Amino acid sequence: MDDEPGGDCGLLQLVRDTQRAALVKQGAEAKVYRVVLYEREIGVTLPNKPAESRVEEHVVLLKHRFFKRYRHPTLSASITLARTVSEARSLVRSARSGVAVPRVELVDETRGLLGLEWIEGVSVRRWLGGLPEDGETDTTLPENVLPPTEANQLNAMDRIGEQLARMHCADVIHGDLTTSNMMLRTGATIDLVLIDFGLASVSSFWEDKAVDLYVLERAFASTHPTSQALFHRVLESYAEHTTQFAPKGGKAQNAWQHIHARLQEVRLRGRKRSMVG
Repeated sequence: MDDEPGGDCGLLQLVRDTQRAALVKQGAEAKVYRVVLYEREIGVTLPNKPAESRVEEHVVLLKHRFFKRYRHPTLSASITLARTVSEARSLVRSARSGVAVPRVELVDETRGLLGLEWIEGVSVRRWLGGLPEDGETDTTLPENVLPPTEANQLNAMDRIGEQLARMHCADVIHGDLTTSNMMLRTGATIDLVLIDFGLASVSSFWEDKAVDLYVLERAFASTHPTSQALFHRVLESYAEHTTQFAPKGGKAQNAWQHIHARLQEVRLRGRKRSMVG
């Protein structure tokens, strides 16, 4: 059985306070909380906050990779540290390349804690009317989110393609591209954010980027059964922006051609596996 958060860390104690923290999601490796923080309580400096506002409430998404009883303690600590650091580095690397991702607010790699900017909005999956996830009952959209008209949907697909191109040109592989891991901020514009880099890695191989795209293609097909045209729009935007953002010279200047060729191969392998069963 997995241990609940505990120990002498203030943040871990805080998630037990139901007035300040709420469990948002629990997976096999981590629990995700919405937490209200104050700098004076936790002894860290929250970035991008004016000095005069640092006593005010600051909402963050707190991801806790909890201890696994079935692992040896030394192995568990090593895995927790490596995965927490890897996720934080992938987010920072992406942000530096212009990818819209949650801002990293704090990191405690030894305890498996990652504090991220809280994104007010809705998942692209929910926005597009995708099939509900486990335990989801309310599928209505908030009033302050743009309606999913045809024009807005195409605009969102263009934005997805652009963000994925920026990410791959930075050699960041997301590892779990689905419309659940993309959010639209509330507001009057299409403001897309890529989230959940828990399986992210760094790679310059065309194959890895093609597999990333194939995972998203399969996610569109399973969650949004009539979305073939939408994913095609994503690829069109991805191709255009990959050509724009890829380094000039060498193989990188033909990045889309290489990735597209590998994507075709990955699709073929996927179809063969489906036929074999």
